[in-house]
Parts: sequence; C-alpha cells; structure tokens
Amino acid sequence: MRLEVDIAGKTFKSAAGEQHDVIAGVTFALNAGEAGVLVGPSGCGKSTMLRILAGLDPDFQGRIARPAGARIGFVFQEPRLLPWRSVEDNVRIAAPLADDAKLSALFEILELKAHRNHFPGELSLGLARRVALARAFAVEPQLLILDEPLASLDAALAARLRDEIAILMDGRSMITLLVTHDVDDAVRLGDRVILLSPRPARILADVPIRTPRSARGDAETAAIKSEIMRRINGSPAKQDAS
Repeated sequence: MRLEVDIAGKTFKSAAGEQHDVIAGVTFALNAGEAGVLVGPSGCGKSTMLRILAGLDPDFQGRIARPAGARIGFVFQEPRLLPWRSVEDNVRIAAPLADDAKLSALFEILELKAHRNHFPGELSLGLARRVALARAFAVEPQLLILDEPLASLDAALAARLRDEIAILMDGRSMITLLVTHDVDDAVRLGDRVILLSPRPARILADVPIRTPRSARGDAETAAIKSEIMRRINGSPAKQDAS
C-alpha cells in the first residue's frame, strides 16, 4: 500500500479575478505504516494539498496515486461535528459498522468515555478535537489525514492529545499524513518531516526520522528538532536526522 504525490502546480483565482500560485512542484511518496509530516509557514498551501490528496479538490496539475479503494480518515482544522448528534452518534455516522469493543477502546484512549452521550455544544475545543479524531480512527483508515489536529490548544493539552494520537498511530498499519506548523509535534509524531517553502509551496527538505516514536528520548527528540530548525533557517545541515 503506497501513496504517491506529484503536484506540479495548483492555482486559484481571487474574488477580484487575480490568479495566485499555491503549490509549485511537490513530489513524495509514503508507504503503509509510515507517517509523513508537512511543515511550512501559514498560507503556504498545506491544507490545500491535503484536500487534493483526499480527492476533494481535483483542480490541479499533476498526479495523485492513492491505494485502490482505500478508506480515508480525515481530521479537518475545525472538528466539524453535527451539533444535533451526540458524541457517539457523530462517530457512528462515519463508522456505522464499528465494533463496539474497538469503539469503547478508542473512547478510552481519547478520554471520551464519560462524554459519549454529550452533544458538541457541551464540549470544550479539546474534547471536540478528540471526537473528530475518534471519528477518523473509527473507520479503520488505510490513509489518515490530519490537518493541524492540535491547533489552538494550550501546550499541556496539546501534549497530552499528541501522546494519545501517537498511541493510536502505533497500533495501526496505515499511511498517515499530518500537517502542522509546530516542529515539536512533527518530530514526536512523524517518521519523515517534509519542509515546505512559502507560497507557492515547494519541498525544501525531506528529513527521515529512523528511530521509532516509542523509542525517541528527550535528548534525541531535541537533536532532531534542532536539525530541522537548521533546515528551516537555511543553515547547512551536517546530515539527515537519524
């Protein structure tokens, strides 16, 4: 199972009729069990790229090869929950055949066990993001796409939710693609960190992280993060992170 991405160009027209280049030359591939993280400045086209990869935006130049018939789990920047449905119903609408035991385990990991019957209007942003994650994982995706899943959360809450995401990722063999502007999140969740330029997006560097997530200590994580920051700042790099 493999995702192949070759986006030669993506443009859009503003309301004033002006044409804007969003993506210009992004090529990479991910295999089953691999987590790629796209890191780039705000407005560089990261979210646009995810919509293209998911098949939600066919208006681009290039080619996307997704695994045939792959189930896709997509977590958008906003939770996008149905306000008139309970937490459990929001998840079951996406995954009506979900196994009860697996769903309960998912709610346990994401700290949603006590909120199954609550409605979105009763949830904090952190809980709403957990429901969106539960919905994506409940479909047992072969391709998981996460668009800034930790955005707008305080540092402590983001760290806890990041750890929960890592647990769920480690228990599944799927292709994962995550967008973030936070290098710490990228280093702790990714197997590869793909650095993007300002708009129109191009790949500046593709940095592999060879140590499994569960085996990365604080010192190694800090070293990898430092390496990536050197790449972002344009300083010469000694070698790829390992």
